Amino acid sequence: MSRIERDSLGEVEVPQEALYGAQTQRAINNFAIANRSMPKAFIEALIHIKMAAAAANKSLATLEDTIADAIIDACQHLLADDYMQHFPVDVFQTGSGTSTNMNANEVIARLASQRSGEVVNANDHVNYGQSSNDVIPTAIHVAAVMQTEQALLPALEHASTVISDKARDLAGVVKTGRTHLMDAMPVQFSQSLTTWQHQLDDNRQQLTQQLARIRQLPMGGTAVGTGVNTHKEFAKTFNQKLNQQLGTEFSPSPHLFTYIASQDAAVALSGSLKTIAVSQMKIANDLRWMNSGPLAGLGEIELQALQPGSSIMPGKVNPVIPEAAAMVSAQVMGNDVTIAIAGQSGNFELNVMLPVIADNLLASIALLGNSLTALADDAIAGFSVRHEMVQAPLAKNPILVTALNPIIGYAKAADIAKQAYKEGRPVIDVALEQTDMKKDELERLLNPATLT
Repeated sequence: MSRIERDSLGEVEVPQEALYGAQTQRAINNFAIANRSMPKAFIEALIHIKMAAAAANKSLATLEDTIADAIIDACQHLLADDYMQHFPVDVFQTGSGTSTNMNANEVIARLASQRSGEVVNANDHVNYGQSSNDVIPTAIHVAAVMQTEQALLPALEHASTVISDKARDLAGVVKTGRTHLMDAMPVQFSQSLTTWQHQLDDNRQQLTQQLARIRQLPMGGTAVGTGVNTHKEFAKTFNQKLNQQLGTEFSPSPHLFTYIASQDAAVALSGSLKTIAVSQMKIANDLRWMNSGPLAGLGEIELQALQPGSSIMPGKVNPVIPEAAAMVSAQVMGNDVTIAIAGQSGNFELNVMLPVIADNLLASIALLGNSLTALADDAIAGFSVRHEMVQAPLAKNPILVTALNPIIGYAKAADIAKQAYKEGRPVIDVALEQTDMKKDELERLLNPATLT
């Protein structure tokens, strides 16, 4: 069953039960590309934006109270329901996101009309004082802030806490340090772990700083930033209403043209997400290397066994969580490239790759939030140290001789290191033969724990 809807181009056949109208149906017909609709977090932000716009227009007396109230009620009803079925427009659509904006306008208008008995128009009422050109960039910012606050920042904090707790548990446990994947001066496990912790803490600080720019919204700029067809107080009032709805702090951009013509703030935020991905990749690979073997690799730690590792090799267990986290990192880095290229498409007064920026930015935030939590809980928190595999090579590490450099010189120390390595003997035994230093002095200088 279908019905006939009309827009400025003519008549369109729309499914009878659909809340959307002609422009949404045209987008469905035109953009059968990825069969992937805009992210749920984006649509949720968009509905909140339409609700705040209606509230602002009611306050400014630019919409009749009954119309504004009907729009607000429809938005609340959508947010309380499974609303994604009403938003089928593909990510790969018109670059301004007009199709998704009109999708929201049509759905809200039809639902508001049905529930209130008022005649609510998608363009004249739901979209009053707005343009796709300021609505969609605003939705990118709102969704990014909300998802970062609700998922990613808590995940970063949680991972940092888990690492800190694990470092405290392993305080004083010494292992061979490595540079270039080669034996180096000894370090404590806790020192390696607090390196990860400080990386994530720095990432969290940088991310928080980026959110300050993302909290500035271009709503009120309408088509090109001039604010044509909207009330001069709309931007300020809209932000007040949105903040009341969401319990957070947004403000009008001091230069509305900028956030319509460019997506520099989103590109910068994506850069911070990429940095988090790089940190996560480093942590994941450190875990994989330390866990490697367990007989023919380093075998310094044993990750929790979560699932069989092979369909053909019985008993094999793989570092599945670090591998998954590393793949997330690769995906986020790829998303950042897409966002950077899309950010260059701010041709004159409008960026025309907004939907793909939204899709990739929100995907990166969600992926990192989930993977950091999994890495913390299912890999870092539960690994155990294989002390016998850590201590045996540590005693024979020829690099310990570095501590003797100031006393016997680099060249002599190098000779001792080479002989100790060649003969597979502890450095202290060779140093006793090659120097006139006392054993107690050598034990003090070459104590791995002291060298950390």
